[in-house]
Amino acid sequence: VPAAVYDTHAYYEPGAIGFLFHVVHAFLYVVQPNPFPKDLIVKVIQQNMGGIKIEEWRKWAYYEVGFLICTTVGVLVLVLTPVIGACFCVCRCCENCGGEMHQRQRKNADCQRGFYTASLVATSVLIIVGVAIAYAANHNMSMHVKSTRRFINTNIRDLKTLANNTPSQVDYLTGQYATAKNKVLSELDNIGPLLGGRIHSQLQKEVVPSLDSALRLAGAMRETKEALENVSSSLEVLQEGTGKLRASLSDERASLSNTLSDPACTNGAVSHTCTSVRATLAQLGTSADFSRLADVNQALANVNIILGTDLSNIVQKGYSSFNDTPRLVKEQTRNIVSGVKSMLDKIGTEINGFAKMFPVESSLANFSVFLTQQQKTVESYYPQLDQMDFYRWIGCVGTLCMVVLVLAFNLLGLLCGTCGYDKQATPTTRGCLSNTGGNLLMAGVGFSFVFSWVLMGIVTTLFVVGGNVEKLLCEPLANRQLFKIIDTPFLVHPAKKNFLPGMLFQNPNIDLTLGGMYRECYENNGLYHALQLETMFNINAFLNRTVYNKDLAKVLEGVQVDLQGISLLEQAGRDALINFANSGIGYVDYESYLAELNKGVTLVDLLTFSADLEAQADQLPRGALENALKGHASSIRQIHREQVVPLEQAMSTLSQSIKQLQRTSNDLPVKVTNILSAIDAAEYLIAHNASHVVKQETKGYMQSLVGYFRQYTQWVQNSLAGEVAPCKPLSNMVDSMEIVACSFIIDSVNTFWFGLGGCTILLIPSIIFSIKLAKYYRRMDTEDVFEEHSPH
Repeated sequence: VPAAVYDTHAYYEPGAIGFLFHVVHAFLYVVQPNPFPKDLIVKVIQQNMGGIKIEEWRKWAYYEVGFLICTTVGVLVLVLTPVIGACFCVCRCCENCGGEMHQRQRKNADCQRGFYTASLVATSVLIIVGVAIAYAANHNMSMHVKSTRRFINTNIRDLKTLANNTPSQVDYLTGQYATAKNKVLSELDNIGPLLGGRIHSQLQKEVVPSLDSALRLAGAMRETKEALENVSSSLEVLQEGTGKLRASLSDERASLSNTLSDPACTNGAVSHTCTSVRATLAQLGTSADFSRLADVNQALANVNIILGTDLSNIVQKGYSSFNDTPRLVKEQTRNIVSGVKSMLDKIGTEINGFAKMFPVESSLANFSVFLTQQQKTVESYYPQLDQMDFYRWIGCVGTLCMVVLVLAFNLLGLLCGTCGYDKQATPTTRGCLSNTGGNLLMAGVGFSFVFSWVLMGIVTTLFVVGGNVEKLLCEPLANRQLFKIIDTPFLVHPAKKNFLPGMLFQNPNIDLTLGGMYRECYENNGLYHALQLETMFNINAFLNRTVYNKDLAKVLEGVQVDLQGISLLEQAGRDALINFANSGIGYVDYESYLAELNKGVTLVDLLTFSADLEAQADQLPRGALENALKGHASSIRQIHREQVVPLEQAMSTLSQSIKQLQRTSNDLPVKVTNILSAIDAAEYLIAHNASHVVKQETKGYMQSLVGYFRQYTQWVQNSLAGEVAPCKPLSNMVDSMEIVACSFIIDSVNTFWFGLGGCTILLIPSIIFSIKLAKYYRRMDTEDVFEEHSPH
């Protein structure tokens, strides 16, 4: 919410004079240490100041006992001072009370004169301090009264800011409904991917694994075909190759046997070698016999027929059909989405109508005009206030001038008396300067009697008023005890519980208190929450009724999605799986194949046989027999290279294919049955049990839509409580009035009478010391004479 910036800083730091304020507060606490009489004041107000019982008067007198004592002392001084002064004047005119111009000689006269001088100096210094305190308080008041204008201007400006910003803030609140509505509309426009995606993600846990298994089996079919083709071709190669190899080895064996029949082998040295070679002729033969193995042509033909049906494409169609769930959802909810959109537009119109129903803008505009007029009215009084403050300042200075006049006579008397005093002079021969000092001191005494009762009257009046205002208004306002009095239930009328709501809303039963409102505004919370306007204009209830209306809930609950049109595997795909299980690859005699493949192509390794034959030929004498045997060894190597190696490669290919076919055919019918069962279960889930999933995901989707409105209403509630029309200016007004009335005025007034009262009290010892000291400075008419008598 666009925030308002307020200018008023309701805080006051008195500075150095704050120490004097604390001293005065401490003095008032000594005079009045009793706690604030909240209950007594409440009882007095409830009795409408009439018929107050004697017991209440006693309690009030007990509370005011400190002020009563001090006021009594002040009144006594006020009354007795002029009486005593008149009597003193008459007495001195009769040459009594020190009026006789005669001074008796005493041995300690110098000591007494010094004591009276020091005492009068100390008293005068204290009076000067009191005058300084009073003048500082007087100046502080004048200085801060001028700054009161700043408080008035900033407070009125803040109230205008509050009034001017509130309509735009309210419009911002209502305008943000469009944000929530647009978000919901965006969700509804994407209901296919969102709701359909939710349903798809829940169902795919059962559907996708079954389709994946079928797709893997489709790949296995193609691999099976390749393996069968490899078996068929390899088997033909092996059958043909082993026949040729068998004939070649037979021919080589016969030729080698003829060579060994040569007469040279009958020689004794050679016959052993020939016999040894002859014994190995039986090893020149084939080992594996592939002619006995049955072919796989029938199984290959069956698989080729099965692959005529593109199972992979059929499974991909199943994927596509299942992945088409978001489109189905969008098509089946098209009418519901359009209905919800029209209802949301209607809700927005109702919210705007509710906001326009209250004349907030016009009322606040009138309030701003009123504030402007009041500001002009207040400013028109500024010259008069300045003039009144000037007169007050002049009056306070004039009052202090009374004390300053007495101080002037005292100080001049001390100065003249001390400077003109001659120890050698007798009382009748004192000089003019000394006599003038004494006369000035007596003049100060006379003015003290003339002014002291006036000063005491001023001090007593200010003390009673300022002290009680401090104790009964400023202190309770500072610690908020005053709010507790105002907020006392049934204070004004026995039938009206709360004063503030009764005055504002004509409903005293609303639980709204001035203290609670001040606390809310001090924390800069919204005016709606501070005044508890929800008791009269419950916006949250309206939003709940409007945004969460039954018609909208009924429409949203009517969302239904039918997924029965989804087909995961066509019948052709099912037939292909079943035919693959019955293709015959499970009936191939894999054990016979593996048994023949585990045998070698030949009975003996031909390379080893030829190497041994050459080694034995090397043992023979050089000649035709040796060359013939080496020729046979070379022929055997050629047979291995040209016939045995290709056959070994064909056997390796056949071995891999046979093992692959054996793995594929292992429990193939069971695998196919399981895949078909999983697909059937997934289709049954989609066709019959998906309604629960759809209902659950639809509920979650609708809750997410409603969540935007809940977030909006909660945001409105929080904004009204803390951001819309923040009422800090109201608490600032109270704090500003407290600062002006108590800190600027009452503290200054109390400090003024405190300083002036001290001066007035000190005039009493000043009178005494001045009268006593004047005897030592004034020229006497007579003096004591001491004659010396000679002895007789």
